Amino acid sequence: MKTEQPILITSILAAADLSKNLFIGFNGNVCGDGSKALGVCNAETDSGEQAPLIAKGIALVLSGNAVSIADKIQSDANGKAIRYSSGEANGYAIDACLAADELIRVLLV
Repeated sequence: MKTEQPILITSILAAADLSKNLFIGFNGNVCGDGSKALGVCNAETDSGEQAPLIAKGIALVLSGNAVSIADKIQSDANGKAIRYSSGEANGYAIDACLAADELIRVLLV
């Protein structure tokens, strides 16, 4: 069983309905492709509510494609974890996965 290890949880006003385990930007929306995340959503949150975000530590994030252990991670256009190619890095993969929509642990930076 994979577990999170949050060091810092903060909150942000959700600008849209937010799903758990996705990168969330500083504007309260799901993070865009290559954008810097404020954190990872820690609970399903309706628009206009305060969303809890893991901002520091190890968070469970849904993958956007295959990822290897120790890959540098960025957000894709849907807030999912993908191997870094450009833009801002949001962490490092602690787990590997073979496809999209698998939970992996990400050490947030």
